Amino acid sequence: MLSADEVAREDLLTFLNAAFVSTGQAEFLTGGDEQRLGLGFLHEYVRGNYRRLYARLLAVGVNHFNVAQIIIGLLGSGRDTPDDFRSEENALLHAGLRSLPPQRAWKLMARLRREGVNNRRTRALIRDYITEHPDLAFHAVKYRRKMAGAMRHAHLHPGGELADFLFGDHKAPFATPILERYRQARFSKSAVSELPFSVAQGLAAKHGISPDELLKSMGNRLTERERLRVAGRSDTVEVRPEKLSLTELAGYVLGIETPRDEIGWLAASARAVLARTGPLPLTGRVAAVLDNSFSSSGSREKRRRPLAVAWGVDQLLRAGLADHDYRAFWTHPITEGAVPRPRGQTNLTERLIDALEWGATTVLVVSDGAENDPPGVFHAALEGASRIVPELYVLHLNPVFDPQELQVSSLSPLTRSIGLRNAEDLPTALGFARYVTGHGDLAELEAYLERRVRDFLEATGHA
Repeated sequence: MLSADEVAREDLLTFLNAAFVSTGQAEFLTGGDEQRLGLGFLHEYVRGNYRRLYARLLAVGVNHFNVAQIIIGLLGSGRDTPDDFRSEENALLHAGLRSLPPQRAWKLMARLRREGVNNRRTRALIRDYITEHPDLAFHAVKYRRKMAGAMRHAHLHPGGELADFLFGDHKAPFATPILERYRQARFSKSAVSELPFSVAQGLAAKHGISPDELLKSMGNRLTERERLRVAGRSDTVEVRPEKLSLTELAGYVLGIETPRDEIGWLAASARAVLARTGPLPLTGRVAAVLDNSFSSSGSREKRRRPLAVAWGVDQLLRAGLADHDYRAFWTHPITEGAVPRPRGQTNLTERLIDALEWGATTVLVVSDGAENDPPGVFHAALEGASRIVPELYVLHLNPVFDPQELQVSSLSPLTRSIGLRNAEDLPTALGFARYVTGHGDLAELEAYLERRVRDFLEATGHA
């Protein structure tokens, strides 16, 4: 029978795995409603039973969707916050909101308004986010409706031109350049290209500006993600892979029928990841068993996401390890330098055996865990391999949450699974693995969370 500490540890790790990978969107085998229902249950359960630890999970790198879920859940249940934890929880809420990309932060505030979460702490959080914002005029142009809604919700009354811009009729000129450019762009074609790209797109059609003409005139005003989105439509837009998500790049390249130079973007992005995180904590001969079966094609909402994660992990390992210390084994083998494509069933066992024959002592498996060629054999093979190679270390990295089991699927009781939404999170996942694989108790996990909280609050200026 598990002790209370062991139960708490298992509960937290189950939730963390889900919060790393699930965004409430459909996967290959499950729909969006199932994902949201399972994930919602875990949020309520962990928040109700381990509130302190639940709040501290804002500091460990859960995905943006779940950061927003945690913030909304904490704000909506403030009366349950212990008095001696209120100060830290408030700091975590402020840092968590600040850690979100702007579009997600404004979307979160719109959701707070829609769901009627409007207590004093919520209003203070919105007020501080707005008053501390370094470029409020720019965001007023880009997220005008959401900012106006947030100010109404928090009972804020902006002064000067911002109030006129958000709530006025825009008849009088503005002294703030970007506000005036937006006003002029309703009537002047030349002012459109001086606005944020997402805003300019909405006004371009009104002035008869073609997409190609707009891209040429925008020049360096595009964000990195906007550059990637339009790269296939314009030869004048330069993609800077070192500034982009490795997983997003992999997904983009997988969507190109015959990629050429674009494949090199992945190596550049992988090198940039390692420059930020430092060396991978791996030694000896390392093999990756990578799933490119048909289920890696993902869903309509997350197209080719599992395959993009697997390919991104492969690129990181190639960039971080010597050629003689690393080899990739795809479930459906590909030639060196080729692009993996989703096809066939999930045959992980043969690739595990291939990796062991090559001499691997560490095997990273990147798969959704839906083994079906044949089912259940991976565990038997791993059990036998562990007797032959006692020092063998196998870690399963799963990019898919199973809402029916309320966890990421495991391939074997001999190796725990870690949720991995983005390939660039591999260094963090490897560091976190000791807690998932049973080498750290609850006290160590709590100490780890406290360290991450200190670093998180210091990095966001809320220490």
